[in-house]
Parts: sequence; C-alpha cells; structure tokens
Amino acid sequence: MSAGAAARVVVIDDDRSVRTSLARLVGTAGYEVEALASASEFLARPAGETPTCLVLDVRMPGLTGPELQQLLSAAGRRLAIVFITGHADVRTGISAMKRGAVDFLTKPVQAKELLGAIERGVALAIQARREQAEATDLQGHVKTLSPREAEVFALVVTGMLNKQIGGQLGITEKTVKVHRAQVMTKMGADSLAELVQMAGRLGILAGKAAP
Repeated sequence: MSAGAAARVVVIDDDRSVRTSLARLVGTAGYEVEALASASEFLARPAGETPTCLVLDVRMPGLTGPELQQLLSAAGRRLAIVFITGHADVRTGISAMKRGAVDFLTKPVQAKELLGAIERGVALAIQARREQAEATDLQGHVKTLSPREAEVFALVVTGMLNKQIGGQLGITEKTVKVHRAQVMTKMGADSLAELVQMAGRLGILAGKAAP
C-alpha cells in the first residue's frame, strides 16, 4: 500500500538506531514518515490536518508512550497508535489496547507485522479524520438553526408526530411543519432517516434541543 500524501507515519523512539531503521522501513512502504526522539518533541509540533499513525516506543525518558496516548486521548486527538516495546509487559499492553491502540508489538519487530499494523492504523486514522470533518460540517449546519428549529429537530428525530411536537412546544401543527421543512433544508437532509443519522452523530438526546 502506498499512502502518498493521504497519511503520515511518525516513529517515536529514543534509540537512534531503532528509530532510523524503522523510519527507513516505513518510508520504503510508500508512507510519508517522520522520526522523532521523544514524545515531548511530538507534542511540541503543530497538530496538522494529515491523518497520522504513530509507531510509539513504550519506555522512553521523560514522557512514556502510554502517557502520550493518554494525553492525546484527553485532548481529543484521534491518532492511530502502534506500540513497540523491548519489554514484554502484558498489563501495559492490555491497557494500551483498551485505550484504542492498533497493536502492541515486541522488539525486534518483524517488518511484515509492523507494516500490517501500520496499514490498519492508517486506515483508522483516515476514517477518524473523515468522521471528524463530517461532525464539524454538521455542527456548522446546526448553528444555522433558529432556537425553535433546534427544538423541532430534537423532537422530530425521536419519531414524534407533528401534532405531538406542536402539543409539547405549544405551537400549531402547521407551524411545526414549516419548522420541520426548514430543518431538513438547513441540515441538508433528504429524508427523516438521514436526519436521524445526523442527530446520532451529533449526540442529540431525545427531548433536548440541538446544541
């Protein structure tokens, strides 16, 4: 697989020889690759928009691999992570996988095994970036809704009928129909099913107005 400009792989390992050899391997597979000596060095760089897969050493001076994973998660940065370690630690591996790591590999890492994990990681990173972009786009549409339209949106997606919505909001059924049509237009939805899917991605709860 050749990723080209679609994604990048960042190798983070404090051992220069390991870092260099891994970066060379990843580069020959067609990925844009960057090699760094520490987790702190990675955090100091701009986040960027390119989907990213980290090949991350577990034990490093300063910030460890698992600590970096926690920081990225807390910041809402959805990066794919492939851990590599020279110390087989089952508990650390299980913890990393529970937090969403793509794989947990033991050094010396087999080329085929690592590239397979990276390919999965890149696919996940691209998917996460796409979902994030879609969520941002949906939030933009939501912001165009009036307060009343937002209320109608939140109730329509629960399956309530126009008459029921009108009764709950204290407005006529005809007014509900007008607001409902506006919601469909502003959200760019062609059907109620599509509107429901949008509400699910936005995390809109039954009976609550859209954010």
